[in-house]
Amino acid sequence: MIVTGGASGIGIETVRALSQAGAAVTIAARRPDAAETVAAELRESTGNTPIDVRELDIADLASVRRFVSNWNRPLHGLINNAGIMALPELERNKDGRELQFATNFIGHFALTFGLHPWLKAANGARVVSVSSTGSLWSPILWDDPDFRFIPYHPFVGYGQSKTACILLSVGIARKWSVDNIASNSLNPGAIATNLQRHTGGLKTPEPYRKTPQQGAATSILLAASPEFEGVTGRYFDDCNEAEIVDERREQPIGTVAGYALNPSNADRLWAMAEKMIGANQ
Repeated sequence: MIVTGGASGIGIETVRALSQAGAAVTIAARRPDAAETVAAELRESTGNTPIDVRELDIADLASVRRFVSNWNRPLHGLINNAGIMALPELERNKDGRELQFATNFIGHFALTFGLHPWLKAANGARVVSVSSTGSLWSPILWDDPDFRFIPYHPFVGYGQSKTACILLSVGIARKWSVDNIASNSLNPGAIATNLQRHTGGLKTPEPYRKTPQQGAATSILLAASPEFEGVTGRYFDDCNEAEIVDERREQPIGTVAGYALNPSNADRLWAMAEKMIGANQ
């Protein structure tokens, strides 16, 4: 298993649960030294020694390519967990992409795309992408995903990136089912982690807040439960499949926008992402 962002927030609890179940887990992290400290604690607390750390800056395509080139064994599970949220000012990565879109989606698309041969080799792999109810804040801004014309808004940028995470799973379901690769996405819920440091005091109502352990539960279920064998291209919230809606509700928990599961949108985004990462060059 690979867990991006596995050394912080719900990523730690995801790695912990998978390790307790006996999985060999690789923490893909931007700061490997700090991640190694986390890994050491997890090895001790779970009694499972095969937890390793590899460097990965998911917003940097060169770093993603290095990670992929160094992977050399069948991969049974990939959890695209790393993310950033609601950056107050417009930022872009080295390739000129808006940083939330680059981090939450493009980097994970490149990682998943590059690891495809190893996912296929596992003959039953699962890809899990962590999205959010924030996907209800914006569809894909097809003609201007990097906010070169549209005025930047932190939550629109975040929403677009999380819609893209859902569409990634739909795309995998459409293109890679023949390789026995399943993929689903999820909302982990509102958890007080470092991810929310830019939300400007935006609070989730108390009844809907979760602990990191609760937030990791759906990722773990989709990645490892026998009950989800063959389930693919769907979106889950609180360990249940979400309801598809055609407008945003006042309390959006348990819902997903139709545009985020639309097959045509998934195909269009896949083609756009291939160009962005230079897959056709």
